[in-house]
Amino acid sequence: MEGKILEAHVTNLGKYNEGRLVGAPLNFPTTTEDVQALLKRIGVDGVRYEEIFITDFESDILGLYDHLGEYESIDELNHLAHLLSGKDGDALAKLEAVMDSGEYTGSVKDLINLTQNLDNYDFYPDVDSEEALGRLYIQEFEAIQVPEHLIDYIDYEAYGRDVRINEGGHFAPGGYVMSNHGSFVEHYHGIEDIPPEHRVFAYPQLNIREQMAAYQEVIDRSALNEGKQRLSVSREDR
Repeated sequence: MEGKILEAHVTNLGKYNEGRLVGAPLNFPTTTEDVQALLKRIGVDGVRYEEIFITDFESDILGLYDHLGEYESIDELNHLAHLLSGKDGDALAKLEAVMDSGEYTGSVKDLINLTQNLDNYDFYPDVDSEEALGRLYIQEFEAIQVPEHLIDYIDYEAYGRDVRINEGGHFAPGGYVMSNHGSFVEHYHGIEDIPPEHRVFAYPQLNIREQMAAYQEVIDRSALNEGKQRLSVSREDR
């Protein structure tokens, strides 16, 4: 796929809780080195700060970011992006349509499995109304035999409505999509199924001086918090 598959704005959760918004964008698919570099930039080193959350998503795949949450796994997002990067334009258009219908969009796990089961759906680009659907089935698929002299008297909209209802189809922004009732296979069950080459989350590697500074800051912060707690208790006793 050309264009932006997925970008996440990764934010330092600890600093956010302290009242500071510190984050940076990360493009997927990505590498361990890029993840480590980003975490170092936003101050997540695994010592002073360990947790992240995602404040925003961007993607050229219509609707993808609508189904992603702020606490998604970096490794799962990377695995999904790798799967999406191998899809051509037709497959991605079908994916957009299925997502618009609301099927298999409840989690990243659902999206990963949906990406690997697109053969279970039929997609007709630019079919955006029941009339267009009726014309497709009658004129191109020859679903029913109509004498040529009666072709202009067919109620295509009514026929298309019946087709959509019977098939449980959906009109998405890009066209009409329906399940062809194939066997949906759950390839992905959890993080343990992510291939090693798609697992990229790792804290930055700190040198000795950086480690010492990080641990000292944690100690100082802990001592400061204890001091504040003692002061608060002392005031309550008065």
